[in-house]
Amino acid sequence: MLGSMAAFTCNDTLVKLVGQSVPLWQIVTIRGVLASVLLLGLAKAMGSLRFDFPARDWALVLARCATEAAATYFFLSALLELPLANVTAVLQMLPLTVTLCAALFLGERVGWRRCIAIALGFVGMLLIVRPGGADFGPATVYALLAVAVLTLRDLVTRQMSPAVPSLTVTFLAAFSVMLFGVGLGIGETWQPVGARDWALLFGTALLILLAYLCAVMTIRTGEVSAVAPLRYTGLIWALVLGWLVFGDWPSGITLVGAAIVVAAGLFTLLRERQVAEAPDGSEIPLEKT
Repeated sequence: MLGSMAAFTCNDTLVKLVGQSVPLWQIVTIRGVLASVLLLGLAKAMGSLRFDFPARDWALVLARCATEAAATYFFLSALLELPLANVTAVLQMLPLTVTLCAALFLGERVGWRRCIAIALGFVGMLLIVRPGGADFGPATVYALLAVAVLTLRDLVTRQMSPAVPSLTVTFLAAFSVMLFGVGLGIGETWQPVGARDWALLFGTALLILLAYLCAVMTIRTGEVSAVAPLRYTGLIWALVLGWLVFGDWPSGITLVGAAIVVAAGLFTLLRERQVAEAPDGSEIPLEKT
């Protein structure tokens, strides 16, 4: 999980660097081609490339591909304009929004303690984005929309049956994003790609492959609920890389907001694990937390 988060954040850093000289959809298309080829090879090598799942699962897979394409648009649009750590901090809301929406729309049980944690997480998010502030603009809205679409993606993923291999879903998502990039890139004027940018683009594809490989290894060898809190190490990577590569460092208020979001998310993940381990699935007394 640590390797997966490091690879994802390093990928975001390289994309942000390439975005300084290459148009967005040209990046999405080229990276999509490279990532799709590598993920296809990985899925075949691990025997996880199958397309013979039921029609209901196909509908969910296609819905997930659509949300992945939309999330890519919103996330990269925000990433190219905002500091790396700020965008990453907003995305830390994802476990909280998934828990909230699972309770609202899927009927999953969420106790009052997790409800309070989710509310505090939204307070932290407001400190990060500060609506009405000088730094609040379209890019911040894109980051928030990315969280909303990623939440929908994760809810759709929860409805898939175990018959659908994770790497097949990942490959189809990468391929769909590539097609999405091609479609929107038709109206762009593509720029010549120099050796530096080609190296960075190949780096993004390799990092995406490494990130998903580590994620699959995590699922196969570890208890997901136990390692899920390590997802928040991506924020540490974003802080360090944003400072070293771009010279960005979030304001004190943003850091406080990020700390609240992370603390609320960690508490929520802990409670979800404890509830899952409870004999009757009920909420566990606070003193056992």
